[in-house]
Amino acid sequence: MVKQFLIAFTCLISVGMYAQNSTISPYSYFGIGDSREKGTVDNQMMGGLQLYADSIHLNLKNPASLAKLRLTAYTAGISRKEYRLKDNLEEQRTSVSNLDYLAIAFPVAKNMGASFGLQPYSSVGYNLTQVRRNSEQDSIVNIFNGEGGLNRVFVSFGYMPLKDVAIGATINYNFGTIEYARLQSVEGVQFGTFDNRESRVDGWDFNYSINYTPQIGDKHRLHTYFGANTQVNLVSKNTQRIGSLNLTSGAEVEALDVNLDANGLANGEIKIPTVFTYGLGYGEERKWFVGAEYATQAMSEFENRFIAQQNVGYQDATKIKVGGFFIPNYRALSNVFNRITYRAGLRYEETGLMIENKEINDFGINFGLGVPLGGNFSNLNLGFELGRRGTRAAGLVEESYLNINVGLSLNDRWFIKRKIN
Repeated sequence: MVKQFLIAFTCLISVGMYAQNSTISPYSYFGIGDSREKGTVDNQMMGGLQLYADSIHLNLKNPASLAKLRLTAYTAGISRKEYRLKDNLEEQRTSVSNLDYLAIAFPVAKNMGASFGLQPYSSVGYNLTQVRRNSEQDSIVNIFNGEGGLNRVFVSFGYMPLKDVAIGATINYNFGTIEYARLQSVEGVQFGTFDNRESRVDGWDFNYSINYTPQIGDKHRLHTYFGANTQVNLVSKNTQRIGSLNLTSGAEVEALDVNLDANGLANGEIKIPTVFTYGLGYGEERKWFVGAEYATQAMSEFENRFIAQQNVGYQDATKIKVGGFFIPNYRALSNVFNRITYRAGLRYEETGLMIENKEINDFGINFGLGVPLGGNFSNLNLGFELGRRGTRAAGLVEESYLNINVGLSLNDRWFIKRKIN
């Protein structure tokens, strides 16, 4: 009964959380917004490692892990992110809550598993004000607003063709709408100008992975991993409306829809380059594990012609992740603290984004707990992340954040033939 209640509750709150902005970062102004594909809470709390796989948890970013699945797993995650935004003049604090993923995985045969679900892929949500002076020393105010983002529906399969070798693939369909708006006004002038743009985006990509996990000695196991998230090919249908409005009433004075066909911008392509990830780990099953990953992405090839920004460029991106877990005694019956999974990790990401020739990098420290629910294999995962992104150099914004994650991993058995009616 508790399991059914938790599933129903998660589905209910997901409707509200998907309806609101999922980020309030000024850096979501760039590219297609903030990346949201961070994996389950148990993976995030190990620095975001995706190489580890076991028989009861769903690993969203490693489809090969499904080959080890022995129980049906329902999984969902929510988060709350507290921001502190600073530039050279002021500091602001704000927060946002999100649904991060909702998925089901199940074994379909010996050494074979499948999963499907829904998760955000990117989020846009910003409100920026820029003030400058013209040659007559009048203040010109530009207000930039953005909202929307992309969601992702996925189906994954994993199979173990040889002992200790697992392969997997994921099909992702990405879709959503991103809205960009700019309002410009001049001090003492009643009217302002606006530029509203909208992109309706959809497209496909694929994620492939392979795990090789040979046993070392009687207790230990080596974990090796390779993953390739192929180039995301998105198609955008774009519209643009410009004009002037009354700043007091907000009513449009005159406006027109821009003929984007003339510039070849009505229908565009957004290509997000392939990510290659390499991982290595070592540990004792149901006891401890430590691992590391290195990922590369040719972000220098990224381009979105419809939303081109001055003084913004991209270079190749890299990411380093280190993390692990420890379980004191998973068989303990009397003391639940002995069965808790203690996780920790860190990550450092060179995002590839360059603004005013300054690199926008991201660093995070993670830690969390996996708390057993009752006497079965289900668990509640709690996680915390302290991080920092960006810089205050060149008038940019430095983000400091605390991310609080809650994830449910509920297990059941499907396809069991009853022996007694």
